[in-house]
Amino acid sequence: MAIGKADRRGPGREWRSARWLLSGAAFVILVAGARASADIVVPFLLSVILAVLFAGPMQWMHSRGAPRWLAVSLIIIVVLGITLAFGTVIGASVIDFTQSLPFYNERLQEEIGGLLVWLAAHGVEVSRDIVADTFDPAAILSVAGRIFTGIGDVLGRIGLILLTMTFILLEWSGFRQKTRVAFAHSEEHLARFAEISDNIKKYLMLKTLISLATGVLVTVWLIILQVDFPLLWGTLAFVLNFIPNIGSLIAAVPPVLLAFLQMGFGGALFTALGYLVVNFILANLIEPRVMGEGVGLSTLVVFLSLVFWGWVLGPIGMLLSVPLTMICRILLDAVDETRWIAVLMGPRQPESVPVE
Repeated sequence: MAIGKADRRGPGREWRSARWLLSGAAFVILVAGARASADIVVPFLLSVILAVLFAGPMQWMHSRGAPRWLAVSLIIIVVLGITLAFGTVIGASVIDFTQSLPFYNERLQEEIGGLLVWLAAHGVEVSRDIVADTFDPAAILSVAGRIFTGIGDVLGRIGLILLTMTFILLEWSGFRQKTRVAFAHSEEHLARFAEISDNIKKYLMLKTLISLATGVLVTVWLIILQVDFPLLWGTLAFVLNFIPNIGSLIAAVPPVLLAFLQMGFGGALFTALGYLVVNFILANLIEPRVMGEGVGLSTLVVFLSLVFWGWVLGPIGMLLSVPLTMICRILLDAVDETRWIAVLMGPRQPESVPVE
C-alpha cells in the first residue's frame, strides 16, 4: 500500500518539477528576448509609465469638461516642453564639459605628478606607468558623459515615446470595459492593475520631488563653491538619485574630482561634504517619512534589481529598476503558487507569521 501511494504521488511531483523547470526556461527566454530587444522595450516601458503618471491629470481635465483629445494634447505639450528643456541643458553642458576635458586631464596629470614627487621625497617610489595603468584620469572625468549617453538615446526616441503614450491615454477610458468583457474575474484584474498603477504613481511622484530637491540643493552648493558646470552636476544628481543605493555616490564623483582640480584638497572636501549633507538629510531623514512603508521591497532585492535591470535594459533599466520590480512583486503576490516569492522580496517578516 505504501508503494502504491508513492507511485500515485510520483507523477504529480514530477509534473510540478517539470512545470517549475518550464517556468524557469520561459523566464530565461523572456529575459534574453528583453535584453536583445532593449531598443524597443525601453521606449515602450517609458511610454506606459508616463501614461500611468498622466492618466490622473487627463481624467481630471476630462471631468471638468475638456475633451479627451484636448487633455491628451495639453499633456503631450507639457511633456515635450520639459523634455526639450532638459535635453537642451544636458546637451549644452555635456558639449562644454567635453571640450574642457583635455584641460582637466592635463591638470590631473600635474596633480598626479606632484603626488609622485612628494611620495618619492618621503621614500615611497611609485612608477608613473603603474599609476597610468591602474588610474585612467580621462575615464574618470568622462564618466558623466557616459552616464548621459543612455539618457540621450532615450531623448532621441522621444517622438516614439510620446506617440505611444498618446495612444495609451486615448485608450485609457475603455480599458475597464474591455477588461470586463475579456476576463471572467475582471474586477480582480482591475484591482490588481489599480494597485500597480497607484504604487508606481506614488513612488515616482515622491521620488521625483526628492530628486528635484537634491538636484537644486547640489546646484546651489556648487555655485557657492564656484565649481565649474554646476547645472550639469545638479542635473546628474537629479537623474542618478532615481538609482537606489549607489546613484548618489556615482553622481558625487565627477564634481568632487573637478573641485579638487580647481581648488585643491579643501575644495574637494567641501564639495564632498555638501553632497554628504544633502543626501543624508533627504535620503535618510525626509524620504523614509514621505515614502511611508516604502516600496515594499527589501534592501537586498532593491540592489539586485538594480544589477538585473541594468544588465537587461541598460542605464534606463537602472533608473526604472524599482518600479519594474514592484510590478513583478505585485504580480507574483496575485498567484498562490508564487506568493512565497513575493513574501521573500518584501521588506520584513509578515506580522501574521510568528518568528521563532
